[in-house]
Amino acid sequence: MKVVAVLNEKGGCGKTTIATNLARGLQLEGRDVMLVDSDVQGSARDWGAVDTETEKPAVVGMDRPTLHKDIPKVAEGSDVVVIDGAARAEKMQTSAIKASDLVLIPVQPSAYDIWSSETLVELVRARQEVAGKPDAAFIVSRQIVGTNLAGEAQEALESFDLPVLRGRTAQRVIYAEAASQGLSVLDVDPSSKAAGEIRQIVEDILATLDLQTARTNGTTG
Repeated sequence: MKVVAVLNEKGGCGKTTIATNLARGLQLEGRDVMLVDSDVQGSARDWGAVDTETEKPAVVGMDRPTLHKDIPKVAEGSDVVVIDGAARAEKMQTSAIKASDLVLIPVQPSAYDIWSSETLVELVRARQEVAGKPDAAFIVSRQIVGTNLAGEAQEALESFDLPVLRGRTAQRVIYAEAASQGLSVLDVDPSSKAAGEIRQIVEDILATLDLQTARTNGTTG
């Protein structure tokens, strides 16, 4: 089992959008996926509770700082667990980091968002010194199409000496439309640009977790 935590100190950076779409994207790649909502706001749980004809990943609420102890108990048999992280909750973030193989840090292309990532990066590095993991990577989130801000943000993020995923999300109405229906953009319109963005993120995550194997052979790395 692999655990991916989508974390950032700052609210409104697109954590839940990325977590829900990533979980569904991994499921469509043939993985058994559990989505853990660790935010007391419960947005991912609300998404999971919307009744649809689509078989979505199981969504479990865990809003206590014991994720590293609880996830192995409830997610037995899952291939991948995706944690939708809580903002402004250092104990929860620390627990999520302990539970994870990969911490994905979404940042909007603005100086404020980039600066707010510093504390989280320090928490990740402190855990790496103790346990040798998790890996961590930035993902540019909610970029404004047609601007140079995302490129400038990537240059700034590289100063943290962490990789920046090739996949990124843009501000597109379809993300909100999909969320309101309890679906991913892959379900609402598989041919959309947003669906292409999520597929790239899924590909990046599978490669990072060394799970990039053919779906047809029924094996995982």
